[in-house]
Amino acid sequence: MTDQPNQPVARTRNGDITLDQLGEIQPGLARIMMEVSDRYWILYYSAKAGNWKLAAHESGELKKALNVGGVTRPRYMEDLASFTKGVIAELDRSIKSQDWKSFETLFHKSIVTINDYHSKWGHEEIVWQLPPEPPTHLSLEPRGNRS
Repeated sequence: MTDQPNQPVARTRNGDITLDQLGEIQPGLARIMMEVSDRYWILYYSAKAGNWKLAAHESGELKKALNVGGVTRPRYMEDLASFTKGVIAELDRSIKSQDWKSFETLFHKSIVTINDYHSKWGHEEIVWQLPPEPPTHLSLEPRGNRS
């Protein structure tokens, strides 16, 4: 049993967990940003390969992860929502129209925005960059183009 008698309790097969304990184990932005980084990387290279369906999927998952970050770390919610409604929405439009040239220009501009947010939040040491090679754990070509 917990030592906080008035807390709602989740009972698990391994013991009870209070609402406060559940709150404490929610992921912070550092953990979430690892997922965001990977999805942003896949987003770029899937669009470059013409796999617009995968690019749209990664954008959707990216937005979900950023939303979780805003919920678990409310002080960043406004900036995360602004990024999603601005930069990501612009990228989504180029994904929908399958416009690589527009997508590529917007994507590279977005990197500047990303790093400006890092500086704003006091993390100048974090400088995101697009890896020079596509991820190797996924086939990024549209399914019909694979050999």
